[in-house]
Order: sequence, then structure tokens, then C-alpha cells
Amino acid sequence: MKIEKLQGAIEAILFTMGDSVELEKIAAAIGHDEETTRKLIHNMMDRYEEESRGIRIIELDNSFQMCTKKEMYEYLIRVAKQPKRYVLTDVLLETLSIIAYKQPVTKLEIEKIRGVKSDHAVNKLVEYGLVEETGRLEAPGRPLLFGTTEEFLRRFSVHSLDELPRLNEEQIEHFKEEAEDEAQLKLDI
Repeated sequence: MKIEKLQGAIEAILFTMGDSVELEKIAAAIGHDEETTRKLIHNMMDRYEEESRGIRIIELDNSFQMCTKKEMYEYLIRVAKQPKRYVLTDVLLETLSIIAYKQPVTKLEIEKIRGVKSDHAVNKLVEYGLVEETGRLEAPGRPLLFGTTEEFLRRFSVHSLDELPRLNEEQIEHFKEEAEDEAQLKLDI
């Protein structure tokens, strides 16, 4: 099959599915190995960028998805009703950060780190599609475990969790000192 026809098939798959599609499934659909399929998709990604098209293909943890370029948002809202934009407050961002770095994590573990109840924050993140239940902990009460979703990767423009920034040891020590100082202030009050 010609490269153009294979890329056309990939384009049709990604367009029709809407959500991300695993590389393995795309490769099986076009009858090629994963390495060749990945090269075809990356070639398409480069071409879409070079041609200044309104769509692009993104890679999300060994899956691919076709989506609109961010730069085209203003044109879309002229045609469609303005989509609801979720506001991520400091509380939600703090909770999301804990989940992203510690996943899978229980609400109790999140609350230990934050020092306050986190039910509302976790529920909002689940509602926004950034966090999901990933299972249950093998412990008394079998508490729910939470982790980030593909939507989290999309919204924060990362391909996988490995791309999240890492804190250096100096920053970690600084945060520990701040937390200890804050805890001491609460005891003094």
C-alpha cells in the first residue's frame, strides 16, 4: 500500500475515533508493525506543522489523537457556543500535583500531605476529567486509588508522566523547612 494511502487510513482512524488511539491498534488496522506506523504518524505530525494546518496529531503515552491547534480556538468560538472553561484554583492545582506525582494515591494520603480534607478537590478533578479512580488499595476498607487521565496529559501538554518537572533535593529541603515552620506557627497560636 502506498504511504499516502496508509497515512490517509491513519488520518481517518484518528479523526473518526475522536479520542486517543493506541499505536498497537493503529498498526493492526493498517497491517504494519508499530515502528513503521509510528514513523508514518510522526511524518504526518511534521507535515501538519509545516503546512500551517488547523489540526495536529498529538502523542499521549503511546497513543495518538487528532485535535485542533490551540491557535485556532478564537475561530472556533465564533462558530460554536463558547465551551465551558474550568478554573483550576490553587487548592485544585495543589491536589492535582499531589496526585500526579504520587499516583496511585488515596484521599487519605492526599489529606496527610495537604493537612486538610480533600474530598471536594478530588471530586472536582474527577468531574473535570483530569483524575480518575484507578482501583482500590489492598488494605482495610479498600480505599479508592486515584491517578491522572489522558485529559490531564492533553491539558498540560505532556506526552507522558515522565515529562513532569522533577524537583531537585535543594527544593525539597526548602519545602520541608517551610512546612516545619508553618506547623510550628500553628502550634504557637
